[in-house]
Amino acid sequence: MIRERLIGYIEQSIIQNWDIEALSNYKEKGYSYKEIAAKILKFHLFYKDIGIKEGDKIALVGRNSAYWCVVYLATVTYGAVIVPILPDFKPEDLSNLINHSDARFLFVDDKIYETLDIAKLPEITGVISLEDFSMITSGNTLMKEAYSALEEKYAKAYPNLNQEDIKFSDIPNDKLAVISYTGGTTGFSKGVMITHNSLAANVRFAQTHMPLKPGDPLVSFLPLAHTYGCAFEFLFPFTFGCHITILSKTPSPQIIVQAFKEIKPRLILSVPLVIEKIFKKQLLPVIRKPAMKVLLAIPGINTILHKKIKGTLTETFGGRFHEIVIGGAPFNAEAERFFRKIGFRFSVGYGMTECGPLISYTSWDTTRLGASGKAVDTLEVTIDSPDPEKQIGEIILRGENVMLGYYKNENATREMIDEKGWMHTGDLGVIDKEGNIFIKGRSKVMILGSSGKNIFPEEIEAVINNMNYIAESLVILEDNKLIGLIFPDYEMVKKDNISEERLLAILEETRKKINEKIPEFMAVSKYRIHPEEFAKTPKRSIKRFLYTK
Repeated sequence: MIRERLIGYIEQSIIQNWDIEALSNYKEKGYSYKEIAAKILKFHLFYKDIGIKEGDKIALVGRNSAYWCVVYLATVTYGAVIVPILPDFKPEDLSNLINHSDARFLFVDDKIYETLDIAKLPEITGVISLEDFSMITSGNTLMKEAYSALEEKYAKAYPNLNQEDIKFSDIPNDKLAVISYTGGTTGFSKGVMITHNSLAANVRFAQTHMPLKPGDPLVSFLPLAHTYGCAFEFLFPFTFGCHITILSKTPSPQIIVQAFKEIKPRLILSVPLVIEKIFKKQLLPVIRKPAMKVLLAIPGINTILHKKIKGTLTETFGGRFHEIVIGGAPFNAEAERFFRKIGFRFSVGYGMTECGPLISYTSWDTTRLGASGKAVDTLEVTIDSPDPEKQIGEIILRGENVMLGYYKNENATREMIDEKGWMHTGDLGVIDKEGNIFIKGRSKVMILGSSGKNIFPEEIEAVINNMNYIAESLVILEDNKLIGLIFPDYEMVKKDNISEERLLAILEETRKKINEKIPEFMAVSKYRIHPEEFAKTPKRSIKRFLYTK
């Protein structure tokens, strides 16, 4: 166990940043650290009144918002267990997850609550709205009365709230803090049990390696119910006294870019999808023009052009960021090479929900091309192969960040964590002499080709997805041949008035061009149009198991 505590970080930040704005929804008035502290203490009083104990579970289902963050902070600092569930799940799945978690109380968006059958949630004793903190339903009169009297009780307990009042739970680091339900592309959702120790280790590393200071603005647009967004767009900056602006509705890349330009964040966390869309829509059409290709090949001129492109791209993200940290999925190799060439400030990290989430990271100016950083200081990471530097094997790890296991699923836990404490990630890769981790794919996704060579479909898909008229792709194996399922970019098809016959011809030309660029054993035999967007998990990963036989 590490010495630092997440609750200690939160207490310290509130005390030191008392009057600084802490959380606000986009284009709305925010709340200071003092105001957040008041809301936390009110819920502590309420939890105590209704018999919530340390270790009890509180479910949280809703879109990103300042109130979502308040509930998370209030629950964790009380010593109860927060169960944040992505709102994208279907009503039946939400009910199943809430019941599976053994949650006693529920905070939920009004619209989501309307889809739930409260009779199917027998353990839930009360429900509070995330819209305005009004009580939607309560299991008994005493609970309703306790909530009605909360303001009066708070006023008596804290007549003049000040920093000396900020002392929360002393719950030890080895105790459970979060149950995170994550949908995987190859299976069903599991409840990942994350300790206070894991969260503290993530925050400590970020504080040491990602430079911020009190008052720095950040934009939060990743799903807060997922550990990546929660740890690095919320918990870590909150412990630094930053002002976090939350994009409460599911934001499009256009809205995200608009917010960046207005708020000018000092640190940006992103998934590859946002960066790659900007690269594909704004940069590729320019740098692939024949005249531009010639100019970019001329020494001196290419330096000037790279500088101009870098400046424009930097302004797109607000112009004041230290770096952009990309994680959550593999980053497109062509985009990464170009961004490195122009000196754009970005870094690619690696993590899993099971580690709360961080596994590896290095800053933008020290990271290696194609790598996902080096292992964080609280983890031991290695490759399960005879030669970890050259022979691809499964990435395994152990240390402070690792989960307790899967809630009420000992079999799945044993499959993930072996008797020596090594957690088997399911990801494949190599590690160089300096400790840089290079991820090659997922073991459950890897295809064994007819030649006996390992094929990682994500590598092929990354190339395909950069081509015109293609929105996304999925490479599968049928009859020992690689097939590319293509969901066309119908917006671009319509704009250019491309007929179905012409589209098929373009896709065939694209297939041949790509096959010339990749090893023969990775060549795709044919493309087949998939008429609709691929089904995805709440984390926006394609559910591959639905498309493979």
